[in-house]
Amino acid sequence: MRLLIKNGTVVNSDNKFISDVLCVDNKIVEIANSIELSDDDSEIIDASGCFVFPGGIDPHVHMNLPSKAGFSSDDFNSGSKAALWGGTTSIIDFVTPHRSQFLDEAIHQRLTEASNCNTSFSFHISPVKWHDDMDGQIKQCIDLGFTSFKVYTAYKDTIGISDDDLLKVMKSVGKHGGILLIHCELGDAIDSNKSELTKQGKRSPFYHPLSRPSYTESQAVKNAIELAYEACCPIYIVHVSTQESLSYIRDAQKRGQLVYAETCPQYLLFDDSRYNGKFIDTASFVMSPPLRKKEDIDALWVALADGTIHTVGTDHCPFSIKQKAEGIDDFRKIPNGVGGVEHRLQLLFTYGVVSGKITINKFVELTSTNAARIFGLYPKKGIIDVGADADIVIWNPEEKSMISSTTHHQNTDINIYDGMEIVGSPEYVILDGKLIKEGNSFSNELSVGRLLKRK
Repeated sequence: MRLLIKNGTVVNSDNKFISDVLCVDNKIVEIANSIELSDDDSEIIDASGCFVFPGGIDPHVHMNLPSKAGFSSDDFNSGSKAALWGGTTSIIDFVTPHRSQFLDEAIHQRLTEASNCNTSFSFHISPVKWHDDMDGQIKQCIDLGFTSFKVYTAYKDTIGISDDDLLKVMKSVGKHGGILLIHCELGDAIDSNKSELTKQGKRSPFYHPLSRPSYTESQAVKNAIELAYEACCPIYIVHVSTQESLSYIRDAQKRGQLVYAETCPQYLLFDDSRYNGKFIDTASFVMSPPLRKKEDIDALWVALADGTIHTVGTDHCPFSIKQKAEGIDDFRKIPNGVGGVEHRLQLLFTYGVVSGKITINKFVELTSTNAARIFGLYPKKGIIDVGADADIVIWNPEEKSMISSTTHHQNTDINIYDGMEIVGSPEYVILDGKLIKEGNSFSNELSVGRLLKRK
């Protein structure tokens, strides 16, 4: 199967040029000023006036995540369709075992759950407790191509890990050549804050951010960086939301420590005033960490532009209005999470590139290239180049539209971006050399995506 893209402006993280791009089967095989084909069997797309991006990689999604309010409303099938619609062709989800469960058993279970995923996909593996044979299990995961791990310093009653176990995991991951993702919050302090607030009858969503003030993130970030230095372990701090956290991250990077950082669209676009109002309007924004102040938003945009933050993931974990209402009388019971996998590229293009906060090359770096580099997918993913996988987004920079919960493809009746105007659209989405989306419809029957084994 051959697919030829003509006259598009190819954009990578480090260059931009007008060229034709030829894909054969699932690979890019030629990039040249003018490519002509003599047969009639090839598919040809005229990309004049459009950008040609490498397919988006969302390194942080939670499909089919269990909670006390039920599973998150997107499973791998619906969530991956939404991802493709928005120009994301690869996702990295999570394997989170029970306390006594072996990692390989949990991986097998999660692979079954992901058997109807339509994008390419992989997993970060989450050790939730240190066992005597955990070092061997971590090495086994890396040998299987699951080279990244994630731990939580919050949620101590379920999946959170103790500081002693965290250091052991860090030393093991570092020794075997992996990378550790960390959800950085002071779990004990947050639990104490929540208990005190509810004792005082302060139970509405307004008190969610007050239970998780900025220091509970930034101090946890500082602690994690210090432990990682001791353990000689590369770390990746997920969903950074505060300027204080950024200062610790930036200092560590200047010292040469391997500390990578991610933020999410919600922290770039909304502040904590969203928790003022009626439950139906505010519960949608309950996520952890919570939304912060305007000055934090400004600091995050600066950190995107200067390279302190390496990726923009979504932490995609949507719930329905009914599920959020489980906490109508107690904010602690509101399932934490929002959707966004469908809108990541459009939001960052509109409010980053079009607004002049970041360049078009930085956009590609943040949405694809850096995730590919950090998580062992580059140069197969994250670049338009000969030999790379033919995961391609042909982007119409002039298309204008409005996000709506009535027309999105995420399986939820909530969308925190509802009513926001966006500029730019993935006119064509190509996965493994196959045209998946064209205009306002999926152009081919979707098939099961590939499990990505990573270096």
